[in-house]
Amino acid sequence: FAKEVQASLPCALNIHTNQLENAKEWLPLFPSFIKPYACEDIIGGEIGGAYKNVIAIASGICEGMGLGNNARASLVARGLVEMTRFGKYFGAQDSTFLGLSGAGDLFLTANSTLSRNFRVGIGLALGKTLPTILEEIGEVAEGVKTSKEIYSLSQKYNIYTPIAKEVALIMNGKNPKQSLNDLMKSS
Repeated sequence: FAKEVQASLPCALNIHTNQLENAKEWLPLFPSFIKPYACEDIIGGEIGGAYKNVIAIASGICEGMGLGNNARASLVARGLVEMTRFGKYFGAQDSTFLGLSGAGDLFLTANSTLSRNFRVGIGLALGKTLPTILEEIGEVAEGVKTSKEIYSLSQKYNIYTPIAKEVALIMNGKNPKQSLNDLMKSS
C-alpha cells in the first residue's frame, strides 16, 4: 500500500521485465526498506496485479456479510487457485502466483481496509449502491471493471472462474447473498 511505502515501512516487490540483466543493475537503487526482485513472467505479473482486485472485492463482501475468517480464508485460497488457472491459460508461470505478484499481493489486497477493492466489497455487502461506494472511496477501484473483463474472457475461452463470475454479476446488480449461495453450490 502506498501509505505504508510513504511511511518507509518494509516491503518486498517484484519487477516484471523482459530485460532481466538490466533489471539487476538498477534493483540496488531501491531504498533500503524495499526488497525488490526481478522476474521475467510479465503475463503473470499483469494477471496477478489485476485479478487480486476482483478477489479483494469478494473478500470484502465476506467481511461485510460477517461470514467469518474461515469463509474469507477459503475464498482467498480458492481465488488464488482461480487466478493461477486463468493466468496459466494465457501463458503465465505457476511460480509467479505463489510469490509476491500472486499470493503476496492477493493476501495484502484481500485483507485490509486500506484496499479500495476490499472496501467496495464491504460496501456492497452492506447494501450500498456501487456509485455511492465509489463516490465515498473517491479513487479508482480497478476490480469493478476487471471482474467484468475476466468474466468475459473466461466465457470466451471456457476458463472456470466462479469467483470472478459472481463478482462480475454483483457489479451488474446481483444480490451478494445469492452469489454466496451459488458459489457454495458450484463444483
